[in-house]
Amino acid sequence: MQVLLAEDDDGVAAALVEVLYDHGHVTRRVRYGRDVLTYHRSSDLLLLDLGLPDTDGLEVLRALRAVSDLPVVVLTARGDERSVVRGLRLGADDYLVKPVRLAELLARIDAVTRRDRAQRVLAGQAVRTVRAGDVEVELDARRVRVAGTEVELTTKEFDVLAALAARAGTAVSREQVLDEVWGDAHHAVSRSLDVHLTQLRAKLRRPDLLTTIRGFGYRFGDPGSGSGPGPGSGPGPGGD
Repeated sequence: MQVLLAEDDDGVAAALVEVLYDHGHVTRRVRYGRDVLTYHRSSDLLLLDLGLPDTDGLEVLRALRAVSDLPVVVLTARGDERSVVRGLRLGADDYLVKPVRLAELLARIDAVTRRDRAQRVLAGQAVRTVRAGDVEVELDARRVRVAGTEVELTTKEFDVLAALAARAGTAVSREQVLDEVWGDAHHAVSRSLDVHLTQLRAKLRRPDLLTTIRGFGYRFGDPGSGSGPGPGSGPGPGGD
């Protein structure tokens, strides 16, 4: 497993890297919160200290959850009830207070990753063809049809459409689309997304298909128009 460790204490980081290595995990250690948002896409799990030198770890968690469902175990000296509750409400999968027993840490990591794998298996069994009105998006085949006629899209145009269609009827944040399509919401050129959405709307010729949600992001399909899987294609659109 690829573990991302955000920890500014060299001694703590060295001990964690060693024990994780001994149990078969490859660890990338970073000191700063901004590095979490750079490297999270190549990781299977994040161990997050809250006392980072550039920003509070809870703010890192908030920003990460806007773009990713990466499993997160908070590992911090903050044991007050307010911090624990905030961490869990912001999306941490588990919260451990230092000093932590290494055997317990490894058990918690195993439990979090088991839950994550189970969720991803269910997501993989979900629908891979999404329909909204007369628009059909085949996610695996990367094919789009409007009124039965195939529409040619560029790679990035389809990637943007797929990021929204896979969550048909659900509001998707602008940051999540940027992160999923360009790899990093904080470094991607935001204007590129606007250009690709404009091109998509022109090619699909369905003005109500891609809705802009002011101040947040976008939605594929109208929840009241029957957008979603077609007959026999699965239980529902996969989530991220």
